[in-house]
Amino acid sequence: MKKYLFFILVMLCSIVSAQVKSPSEYLGHELGSQFTRHYQAVDYVKYVAENSPKVLFKNYGTTNENRSLNLAFISSEENLKNIETIRTDNLKRAGILVGKPTTNITILWMSYNVHGNEASATEAALQTMYNLINEHANLLENTVVIVDPCVNPDGRDRYVNWFYQAKNTPYNPNPEVREHQEPWPSGRPNHYLFDLNRDWAWATQVETQQRLKVYNQWLPHVHVDFHEQGYNSPYYFPPAAEPYHEIITNWQREFQELIGENHAKYFNQNGWRYFTKESFDLFYPSYGDTYPTYMGAIGMTYEQAGHGRAGLGVVTENGSILTLADRIEHHTTTGISTVEVVSKNTSKLLSNFTKFYNNSNEKTTYVLEGESNKLQSLFSLLDTHNIEYFKPENNQTVKGNIQTTNKNISFKTQPNHWAITTNQPKGKMVNVLFETNAKLSDSLTYDITAWNLPMAYGLQCIETNTLLTPKTNVNEFKNSTKTTGNIYAFISPWSSIKNTYFLSELLKEEILVRYAKKDFTLHGIPYKKGALVILKSDNTTNFHFEEIVSEIASRTNSKIEIATTGFVDEGPDFGSYSYKLIKPHNVALLGGSGTSAYNFGEIWHLFETQIQYPINVITLKNLKQSVLDNYNVLIIPSGFYASKKQFETLKKYISNGGKLIAMESSINNFINKDGFSLKRKEKEEDDTEEFSAYKDRYRNSITNDITGSIFNSEVDVSNPLAFGYNKTYYSLKLNATAYQLLPKNNVVYYSEDATNISGFAGYKALAKVPNSLLIGAEYYGKGKVIYFTDNVLFRSFWENGKLFFANAVFLD
Repeated sequence: MKKYLFFILVMLCSIVSAQVKSPSEYLGHELGSQFTRHYQAVDYVKYVAENSPKVLFKNYGTTNENRSLNLAFISSEENLKNIETIRTDNLKRAGILVGKPTTNITILWMSYNVHGNEASATEAALQTMYNLINEHANLLENTVVIVDPCVNPDGRDRYVNWFYQAKNTPYNPNPEVREHQEPWPSGRPNHYLFDLNRDWAWATQVETQQRLKVYNQWLPHVHVDFHEQGYNSPYYFPPAAEPYHEIITNWQREFQELIGENHAKYFNQNGWRYFTKESFDLFYPSYGDTYPTYMGAIGMTYEQAGHGRAGLGVVTENGSILTLADRIEHHTTTGISTVEVVSKNTSKLLSNFTKFYNNSNEKTTYVLEGESNKLQSLFSLLDTHNIEYFKPENNQTVKGNIQTTNKNISFKTQPNHWAITTNQPKGKMVNVLFETNAKLSDSLTYDITAWNLPMAYGLQCIETNTLLTPKTNVNEFKNSTKTTGNIYAFISPWSSIKNTYFLSELLKEEILVRYAKKDFTLHGIPYKKGALVILKSDNTTNFHFEEIVSEIASRTNSKIEIATTGFVDEGPDFGSYSYKLIKPHNVALLGGSGTSAYNFGEIWHLFETQIQYPINVITLKNLKQSVLDNYNVLIIPSGFYASKKQFETLKKYISNGGKLIAMESSINNFINKDGFSLKRKEKEEDDTEEFSAYKDRYRNSITNDITGSIFNSEVDVSNPLAFGYNKTYYSLKLNATAYQLLPKNNVVYYSEDATNISGFAGYKALAKVPNSLLIGAEYYGKGKVIYFTDNVLFRSFWENGKLFFANAVFLD
């Protein structure tokens, strides 16, 4: 009788499951025979959730192009009924919530298609979801699987829509034809052309910000990021390559081995090529594998051969055709294999996750001080990650180490100090983001090797092992914008990119603004060079002048002070020539094929989302004098190399009074050219010949590299391009290319004593850094060119570099 009832139950479950159509049945095409557009993928996930008790659908946000961001929660029917308890129980394990968990369910989060043109991932997500509820429901009894079927919908649809327009019918597997030659900017990045797989920790993009809000409400035990690489590559799965960050636990390493062994079993059975322990390390904290790892999960990257050049099928190096169906099958196999391993290791995953979050013995505290706008920006990022910070009680004695100088000091806490401690649930991530010298077990890394947040945000940081007592009743940051009394002028400081937003809004309202070229003191308050002075006498035709300025200051949370006189305490009076009018700028940005999509996107994103000032994108075909005459500022992203005719056009533009801002490699257009002083700085040749074996050639080559390291540089604070900065700036140097100092106007440069503060730099590359240029300017005719030898807008996370760029645009 029991066997009969069990048989009936199985049959009933089969009937329920059979009611859910497969992706191929629902979409009306065989999965892998064509690409599924994003809305179709979303419709299928919704459909499954509506027809299966094992799936819940959640929309968690929208992209810049108004496409939806969604999750599917897949588990047993009982678990989904109890889903909120499972979630809160997990936060109790992490110490985020108080109490003891009553459930023992593992949480696996799988992210697909973070790079839009790695398009087999979303297809595999649909098939994996279907297979789980139909063929592997037993794995869901102790596991919740969260599937994000498309992390980057804008990029995916950019690729898929192009492919439909470009492909042959039937598809042509010849890699030389158009359907395998994706155009600029490719589908890889998001709307603003950011690589979302490098944005997890910095959260500069709306997709990341919305995803992290949900991610940190769940804190999964395992996270997998599904990718694609070159179409001739085998499949990659963990274990990852060295270097592993030293904070990664033995259990996290061990689980990667378990995963690798299980995947290998299936790949061996099918005769599929694969590799492990190469190329993809676990160090840089902003990937889809490392960020979850530093948040207590086992974070992993899976890489399938394919990418944007594979299309529906492509001939590989061995003469076989790699199809989209093949790629889907491989990703589906590793997806199900991952659920298997997670389900079998529930107890170990939960216990080790709990241990990871027990930071009660951690004592490191980072004490910060700095300008309020910069602190606010950093704290906004920490809020995104649910990392705690506090104001310490005054006059606590602290012994610590200044990060930038590595000097030991003793001091007492002051009202302007803030603190972040590793003695909190997410203390390990705090340590990763705030440390200066992460240990490198191998100097061959996949990305930058330094990212210290205090330096990135322009803040002073002291590292100590003293646990500080938090102050209670701390006031939120709020700048005063009251405007009572006799107003002669408004004054606002100039010290961060947030001040540029205030200026932008004033200019758009046709408010005339000046900036101070010298320090001054008024009403006992000192102001540094660059301070904005908004004179009532400059705006007499604007009858709502005071109301407009006050409203903008309030809306942008900008600090303003009222001047009741133009007669200052110290420095030049407001009628002096030392207060220069900021004219509205008509800014053009060169974009399109022939420029770096990433650098273009960083500039575009800055203008539209941070300073919110109009930007005019022009393409190479419009790089002609009749067009450029309409703009007084022209920005050239990295990657642009001008033809002879184009360079003559740029020279004429500058000579006629234009301001040209050249970023990174685009400055090479001016090297050794008549009228310009820019020259490459080469290391002196060493007569001694180094012998190395063939196997060591790549490793030895990194002695010539700098892989995203932090250096101290000198700043000419008297130059308007440096207003808002101190004499020392901590720069993220992205490569080993070096340029000689200019005859004059070396705004920021590496002095003879330049030091590698954090990150890896090869000893040969280090020899070129002293006495080299970081930011400089030179005049040509009536105009000038401004050189940024490194990218101060890199991934939009190096906040302290952005004001240099704003100065180049708005100040002379």
